[in-house]
Amino acid sequence: MPTYRERVAEDIYMFTSELYAQVTAGVIATREGSIVVDTLPFPQESRELRDFAERISPGGVRYVLLTHSHADHANGLYLFPRAEAICHKRCRELLLRYGQRALDEAKKQTPELAEVRLRIPRVTFDETLTVRLGDKTVTAMYAPGHSPDVAMVYVKELKVLFASDTVMPVPYIVGGDPGVLIESLRKVRSLPLESIVQGHGEVLLRGEIKEVVDSSIAYLETIQRLAREYVESGQPRREIARIDIESCGKSRIPLGGLVQSLHRANLLYLYDRYRSQRERQPESVPA
Repeated sequence: MPTYRERVAEDIYMFTSELYAQVTAGVIATREGSIVVDTLPFPQESRELRDFAERISPGGVRYVLLTHSHADHANGLYLFPRAEAICHKRCRELLLRYGQRALDEAKKQTPELAEVRLRIPRVTFDETLTVRLGDKTVTAMYAPGHSPDVAMVYVKELKVLFASDTVMPVPYIVGGDPGVLIESLRKVRSLPLESIVQGHGEVLLRGEIKEVVDSSIAYLETIQRLAREYVESGQPRREIARIDIESCGKSRIPLGGLVQSLHRANLLYLYDRYRSQRERQPESVPA
């Protein structure tokens, strides 16, 4: 089995890839059909997700909500041709601009993606969009930071949040913005929640949520401070990569240890970003 399936709440299921970085997708089942949240990266996984979603709801898959344009979340959308596809407007823009080129490059490196075809959602939203299906009220809400196009999906009746990559075992901001991600994490903290499906990794239960979200905010504040200090003191780039993840408040164990490389990439990204900003600042001229 290429995926692991877990029941999160009544009629809500999480699928976790065993082929790529424990990326997740979800199925919200109702008597009128199901809503799929993200589609997993590889066709064999996406088909397993689709078949389950069609089997569990009499109406089949009615909607697919893409949380953002990254391939590990969006690749399988073409396997849901009869479902209405929905995403944030920035997600659609990024797929139109970069999606085909990125997919073509990925196919050269990964033969398992040979059959994948790019599908662009037609329906988009700006801040929020709500779908009411059967007995479920499902709201997609804009939550950028990990990337500029991320949305989360909230199931009101069961207080379940598909947080996408806004919530991960370690925040990942390469190509994104840590300050913006902190604001999105504060949005997570404001919601009434029983559980969170992270974009990668395990489900978070009610008793864990505040601690995880607070530690993610603290982590982002810490790595920003460290990157600025290293740039301002003129320390070489290689030195910041030696800062271990535990000293920034996160464990090195999740995602099979992948979090360590994500952490290192975060540090280097911020170092380069702040150094570039510093170099663009005009030098002060003595009076």
